[in-house]
Amino acid sequence: MAKQIKVSLIGNPNTGKTSVFNLLTGLNQQVGNYPGITVEKKEGVCKLPRGVKAHILDLPGTYSLNASSLDENVVIEILLNKKDKDFPDVAVVVSDVENLKRNLLLFTQIKDLEIPTILVINMADRMSRKGISLDIPLLEKELNTKIALVSARKNEGIDELKKLILSYASIPAKPCVDALTFAPEYFDRLKKAFPNQSIYKLWLVITQDVNFRKIDKKKPAVPPDFEIKSESELKRFQQKETIKRYQFINQVLKKGLIIDEKAATGLRARLDRVLTHKFWGYFIFFAILLLIFQAIYDWSSYPMDLIDEAFAWLSETTKSVLPSGPFVDLITEGIIPGLGGIVIFIPQIAFLFLFISILEESGYMSRVVFLMDRVMRKFGLSGKSVVPLVSGTACAIPAVMATRNIESWKERLITILVVPFTTCSARLPVYLIIITLVIPDEKVGWIFSYQSLTLMLLYFIGFGAAVGSAWILNKILKIKSNNYFVIEMPGYKMPMFKNVAINVIEKTKAFVFGAGKIILAISIILWVLASFGPNENFSNAEEIVTSEYVDLSQEELDQKIASYKLEYSFIGYAGKAIEPIVAPLGYDWKIGIGIISSFAAREVFVGTLATIYSVGSDEEETIKNRMASEVHPVTGNPIFNLASGISLLLFYAFAMQCMSTLAIVKRETNSWKWPMMQLIFMSVLAYVIALVAYQILK
Repeated sequence: MAKQIKVSLIGNPNTGKTSVFNLLTGLNQQVGNYPGITVEKKEGVCKLPRGVKAHILDLPGTYSLNASSLDENVVIEILLNKKDKDFPDVAVVVSDVENLKRNLLLFTQIKDLEIPTILVINMADRMSRKGISLDIPLLEKELNTKIALVSARKNEGIDELKKLILSYASIPAKPCVDALTFAPEYFDRLKKAFPNQSIYKLWLVITQDVNFRKIDKKKPAVPPDFEIKSESELKRFQQKETIKRYQFINQVLKKGLIIDEKAATGLRARLDRVLTHKFWGYFIFFAILLLIFQAIYDWSSYPMDLIDEAFAWLSETTKSVLPSGPFVDLITEGIIPGLGGIVIFIPQIAFLFLFISILEESGYMSRVVFLMDRVMRKFGLSGKSVVPLVSGTACAIPAVMATRNIESWKERLITILVVPFTTCSARLPVYLIIITLVIPDEKVGWIFSYQSLTLMLLYFIGFGAAVGSAWILNKILKIKSNNYFVIEMPGYKMPMFKNVAINVIEKTKAFVFGAGKIILAISIILWVLASFGPNENFSNAEEIVTSEYVDLSQEELDQKIASYKLEYSFIGYAGKAIEPIVAPLGYDWKIGIGIISSFAAREVFVGTLATIYSVGSDEEETIKNRMASEVHPVTGNPIFNLASGISLLLFYAFAMQCMSTLAIVKRETNSWKWPMMQLIFMSVLAYVIALVAYQILK
């Protein structure tokens, strides 16, 4: 027996496929992209009995092999190509016990590919409550397969599934239904034209060319006497194939599935009426958001303070223990403060991912998508655009990728262009530190604080900018669009702790390590630029400052020397050069350097300021305290005041500020035209709004 079995996990959206994947693989997972495309690829390792390992590939959710979007097309591309390194030894089709009829359409298509296929019927714990009973032996016989009855929530049936995967070679690979009997003459000619090919695989290749006309696919050489059907005829054939399959499925379920209607409850319908109500639906959604933002502040304040103090202590201790020198200065003034500037926000980012995961796991997020479709239609988008906009709260890069399930190119392009307005987790560190510095920590009533309300308002501003820009683009772009919107409403369920935990850990880890690499590199560069200067003003700083300030204490003198050195360092001169541009916004040259460096990634802004403020500092001071004590050299007023703080918050709310997002937009649109337009428009808009805000508030 092979020591490693390749398994493809396939299923409709909302069948619990991710839950089954998590139970099989645990934390032995990795997330990447399929070669050449930006569709997310999740794979993991599952340990089976007798020392065998299974390589589990979690394929994108699809309703059938008649794919209508590029991420669904990934499934077909892998299953049709035996030479693909991900081609499975066995396919595991995950279905939902409450939607078995619809799920079996995909199952019968997979069976026609003559791949050993296991049917997983998930959510078995809901059967008694919904009055559902199944005749498993009869279903196995009729569907020509093996069935694992699973409850991912209760971790039941997973061991049985592992045994079935291990013995996959004994599972029949033959189809369970002959669905291509609706046009016998056409398929007989097809069989004669390609005698050594699987007819169903040929049929899939032909129909995929219809579904994806803009994709350059390698087509089989067709004999000259073979009749090529028109697109409309092929579409009708697809419909007839689907009808044939559902006729078979209905016959099977009539014998193998019994539903006691009296046992089923109407709670879901009653909840839907409230949560998708044209008034209460929006009210409940906004109330949930407000509670989330308040919890982010209240729950994370203690761990954040501990992390802030820990990094200040670490920097000071390292400086006192190790012998002084440039290397130690690099560690204590560059690397430690730079990393501390991002690690401090792990609690708040983790809580944000926690709440988003709970909303998705519970089934509520699908109601939000449905609810927001009413709003989106007025701005040239559809409810499907909400998925990228909501996922943009984590990161704009996967959000841009998520637009691949939008069929209309116009809607997809508009969504790609406006997604960066959504407040992502990279903006969160900037928002949180600035809000803490300039917004009073006082309550409105007895629950909500001004700070949490400000944070929620920034999220709304970002969403409003996205929707407003979409409206403008919908008027400007002259692209034909066929708008339709279909979404499945999954059943409500209690979020699974394991799924939520894995999601939070993986996304927080990706954020920290992704940002950490950039911040570490930039911190080192910034420290070098801030620790050396081009002329005598820097090298003779001690003598110049000592002769100018004769009545200062040693502590005040050291602080003046450090400040003078920083001003005449390489980074000081660079900052002074851009200061005339940022000064009208209320910023000094240090903030200007932070803005420039944060073009690599928004969260770098805090790490940059932490590094700049730490250079030459011998005091054990937190990042927050250093920023709060920064004053304007002429006026003596705090740099971070209400006017400059609001200006800075609005600048980051509208600015692009992310090279990675530009790169992914270029890749998705296959042109530099759109990302360059994004960058210019968002940067100008951010500058103008920040300028107006500062000039009014100052």
